[in-house]
Amino acid sequence: MVKFVVWDVQHGSATYISTPGGQHIVVDLGTGSYGASNLEFSPLLHMKEKWGIKQLDSVIITHPHRDHLDDIFNFDSLSPRVLTRPKHLTEREIRAGNRHGDQEIVNKYLEIDRRYSRPLDPTKNPFLPENNGGVKIQTFVPSSCGTSNLNNHSVVTVISYAHSKMMIPGDNEPASWNELLEKPDFLSAITGTDILVAPHHGRDSGFSSELFKYISPYLIIISDSRFGDTSATDRYSQKAKGWTVHKRNGGREKRKCVTTRNDGVIVVKFGENTDAKPFIEVTID
Repeated sequence: MVKFVVWDVQHGSATYISTPGGQHIVVDLGTGSYGASNLEFSPLLHMKEKWGIKQLDSVIITHPHRDHLDDIFNFDSLSPRVLTRPKHLTEREIRAGNRHGDQEIVNKYLEIDRRYSRPLDPTKNPFLPENNGGVKIQTFVPSSCGTSNLNNHSVVTVISYAHSKMMIPGDNEPASWNELLEKPDFLSAITGTDILVAPHHGRDSGFSSELFKYISPYLIIISDSRFGDTSATDRYSQKAKGWTVHKRNGGREKRKCVTTRNDGVIVVKFGENTDAKPFIEVTID
């Protein structure tokens, strides 16, 4: 079984993925918790101290903006083996694309970026099915857009397992979606997407009508904050087919969109039941 935990962070986004082979993967480093009313909550430290995770097999940083980097000072506490990020961006472009007040976080990101420069041994690549219990993990990095908007250089991750598929982008906006949609390997990867994490926290600026010419997900997850403009939620609802979600306190309902701000931590599981039939299970607060 593959398990996804989409945290209810108050700053940016953060997702944890565990694989059948025991790999631990993180996508983005948002912080805070709505459910706990805790601005300082660190998903990384929670994994280490509460779940007993001693090391991450991979961290994917979709793009170097503060709301996706806030937990970076705890990065080394879990000694990630692999770092995936938009490597084509230069230090000058990264600094220019961030506010002056965020340079301390940017400095830490750049220091980590320089450390992860060795070629990856294929036998230790956590994204390959033969190394992680049968999960196919693909990453795609748009690179042709202007660097004045780092959102359009966000890594898009596609995770496939047991005939189910989830897509996790960063803050991609239409220009980067259009670039990726011209690539046959990307189109092949996203075909049959069951669950989409909405780009750019569900904001209208990340909505791509072109993307939905190629996918028709059952459910869309929005990682938003009280400061976020979630005006595209209705538009996303029109693109989703709907899926039954379970509540931790009992009951279930069919939803087209769920949001971390209103629904808390969102847990998604992919796998096969005892009859070898694939299942997707979604749980919310």
